[in-house]
Amino acid sequence: MTPFDASGRDPAFRFDYQPPTIRFGTGCVDDLAAELEAQGLERALVVCGSTVGSTPDVIDPVREGLGDRLADVFDETTPEKRLATAVEGRERLRAADADTLVALGGGSSLDVATVISVLAAGDRTHEDVAAEFAETGTIAVPDEGLTPILTIPTTLAGADLSMVAGVTAAPDSSPVDEEIAGGISDSDLMPAAAVYDPELVATTPDAILAGSAMNGFDKGIETLYASNATPITDATARSGLETLAAGLRAFGDGDRGIETVETILEGIVLVQYGISRPGETTASIVHAFGHALTRTDAVQQGAAHGVVVPHVLAYCFEQSGVDARAGMLATALGVDDAADHEAAVVEAVSEIRDALELPARLRDVDGPDPEEFTTVAEAVLADPFMANAPPGLEPTVDEIEGVLEAAW
Repeated sequence: MTPFDASGRDPAFRFDYQPPTIRFGTGCVDDLAAELEAQGLERALVVCGSTVGSTPDVIDPVREGLGDRLADVFDETTPEKRLATAVEGRERLRAADADTLVALGGGSSLDVATVISVLAAGDRTHEDVAAEFAETGTIAVPDEGLTPILTIPTTLAGADLSMVAGVTAAPDSSPVDEEIAGGISDSDLMPAAAVYDPELVATTPDAILAGSAMNGFDKGIETLYASNATPITDATARSGLETLAAGLRAFGDGDRGIETVETILEGIVLVQYGISRPGETTASIVHAFGHALTRTDAVQQGAAHGVVVPHVLAYCFEQSGVDARAGMLATALGVDDAADHEAAVVEAVSEIRDALELPARLRDVDGPDPEEFTTVAEAVLADPFMANAPPGLEPTVDEIEGVLEAAW
């Protein structure tokens, strides 16, 4: 029998991860054509939103970097990540005779590009795919024929090194009877390359960067205490959190220089490296709260994370028999000299949240009222990410409501 360590984790592990090629650095989008050539790809369809597609400081460097390998630009993505948008994107991909997708922008564009790749691998009609999605909440990923994807993020949420994608459908755009939210997941959906250019990220408005940074920051926190953490993800997440904490504190102090953005972006790469793996992810209870809050109300994902993360951490730390890795978190956040690591971690996370000028109370965002907390708590507990909660943590509806009340 394999012994367990003091945290309740099995020290034996299997780490299966197929990372993409990573290009990082100021001006690295200049080498997009060279990257396509290295990957054996000829023609790219850029997938982005209308704002990115009409912002010269973002789209022009990408156009120039692709050169004559640019087939077309599909700038129709929206935050809703609609199935209908992906269907339209598949038609643009075929009309442009493109053999690769360049996903440019935030998580919604990256997710839509992933769905386009899945749809383009077959000839299923919009009606057939919508029927499957309505019944199962997902879309089957074909065994072959996926269009390779290059991701170029302009936000910091960390959707660019992932083999999962969210998607929604609504009656006004797809043949479904009601609003549906779901996702797709498969190891073959990991991008072929991820390109990180701080100059493009720096063009994103501060408020959007702050919210997405909180989401990405929480990936590092959750990776350390997740039940399926490994020594490999411990190393990358801890280093990433240390880098992120320094960059986000500087950002909060008003330093918007390219070096600060580069530091933050480096941290984002590290905290998400290795966390999206075949059949699993290290996203945990904070992300379950984020899902529950954003699916039941109009609160923005980063704001939801910023509001709840200190209270979720405090709750996890106070549970008997649960090791939420306070010591490791304290080291990563630079507060390991504190007498009380748990209190110091909660304070450090709160200070970073406040430095980003994100909301600190649930009552200050477009979230649920207290009478809705039971419904939200049930959604948190039903979220698949709860499977990765710290070992030994067995929350009840009442306890989750207590976290929400503390955040209120």
